[in-house]
Amino acid sequence: MADADLTAGMPAAGHDTAFFGHPRGLKTLFFTEMWERFSYYGMRAILILFMTAPVASGGLGFDVAHAGTVYGLYTAMVYLACLPGGWLADRLLGLRHATFTGGVVIMCGHIALAVPTLTSFYLGLVLLVVGTGLLKPNISTLVGQLYGVGDGRRDAGYSLYYMGINVGAFMAPLVCGWLGQGTGFREMLTGFGLDPALSWHFGFGAAAVGMAAGLVHYLHGARHLGEAGARPPRDDAVRDQLSRGVVTLVAVVIVGTVLAYFGVVELSAAWIGNAFGVLLLVITVAFFGWVFAYAEWSVAERRRLWLVLVLFVGATVFWSLYEQGGSTLNLFAERNTDTTLFGFDFPASWMQSLNPIFIICGLAPAFAWLWFRLGPREPSSPAKFALGLLFMALGYAVMIGAAANAAAGVRVSPLWLTTMYFLHTIGEMCLSPVGLSAMSRLAPARIAGLTMGIWFLATSIGSYVGGRVAGLYDTLALTAIFGVLTAVALVACLVMAALVRPLRRALG
Repeated sequence: MADADLTAGMPAAGHDTAFFGHPRGLKTLFFTEMWERFSYYGMRAILILFMTAPVASGGLGFDVAHAGTVYGLYTAMVYLACLPGGWLADRLLGLRHATFTGGVVIMCGHIALAVPTLTSFYLGLVLLVVGTGLLKPNISTLVGQLYGVGDGRRDAGYSLYYMGINVGAFMAPLVCGWLGQGTGFREMLTGFGLDPALSWHFGFGAAAVGMAAGLVHYLHGARHLGEAGARPPRDDAVRDQLSRGVVTLVAVVIVGTVLAYFGVVELSAAWIGNAFGVLLLVITVAFFGWVFAYAEWSVAERRRLWLVLVLFVGATVFWSLYEQGGSTLNLFAERNTDTTLFGFDFPASWMQSLNPIFIICGLAPAFAWLWFRLGPREPSSPAKFALGLLFMALGYAVMIGAAANAAAGVRVSPLWLTTMYFLHTIGEMCLSPVGLSAMSRLAPARIAGLTMGIWFLATSIGSYVGGRVAGLYDTLALTAIFGVLTAVALVACLVMAALVRPLRRALG
């Protein structure tokens, strides 16, 4: 689509109040992101269940260790892809074109997943990673560009946008889970003369329909985005950098293929998963090593960078525990939880709708009110992180009791998972919004954008670890798994709490 198609004739959005007192462009981005999150969380709800389901019931028949590795790689790469996706938008595509292109690629990824072959499965995952990397960081930036400098509606606009994310996250497990796992839908397929084992692929395909609806809405409402996300000027230096990057990537793929062909390396899921873990570690160490080796920081900047490091480590631990929701906890819901309520048998993936519904129905506004009410007594960022980790520990402590009951061979009440998700959502409210705000406030201006990108790396690492821990589901006792997760969260909480006062003194 030509540049003029997306930018010409657009009114300034700064004084527009048509969408609940906010610019009309926010409505466009609200629904586009809602459908993108529908895509992601629909995928997250059934991915590991599909991979571990028997081939006879339409699954891939992977063992849990293999499925956990693939799940961890996919969810980690989705967030890691935000780094090059943001760079491409800033330097070459523009925010608006990157967002639209990302949505198209995501839709194609779900179409590939709707095809019942192993090749199309892996192709679909790759397309989802690329598409999300282009869309997610850039549509979030577009929201901020709808508001002029000093516009007091900005924070409230992001809160409204955040609700769109959670609406999509709430709907996705219900729709995709019922299509993928629901006995009623499988009976419908049988009635139409179709193989009920194809139900998983209808679940994946539903996300393609949702993303298509988001793209239609995005194009229809593009005229309300004003000048937000205009395409940047062409830069020959950027073209050269991009060309070198593509050549390097192709070279790496060729070398890897040759080494695999001659048996030098075995490109198994386990090998790739281990290599990706090393890559995440190298990126993290390289960034912070470079930052602290830089000699030109002021004393105040260097102190703030230490706090950035502490919060990064705390967030990495938190997301490593939180991201068990789509892997370990999803398997527990499928294999060890009674999913019958008032005589209705619901898909295990529906349990993942609890977190967003808790946010939508009260916790988000409750915490916004609480922090405002506390005023000068509001806890510092490290203190809020400690609280988030404490509630994470409490949630997994509840799951130790659930695992002990399940060890007797009975399916436990869904109230165990409901309680755990409620505690984890409280922890999320203490840490997630606070972390983004803290990064934007603490990062030196010279590396503000890079620091925000590294913040997403914490989620990527957490997602990776979440998948690898799920691989232990069949080899360790559930009480041991949840006991270790509880201990990790509690130790991290105590360490963070112990650092609150020293960090406050260091920052003055």
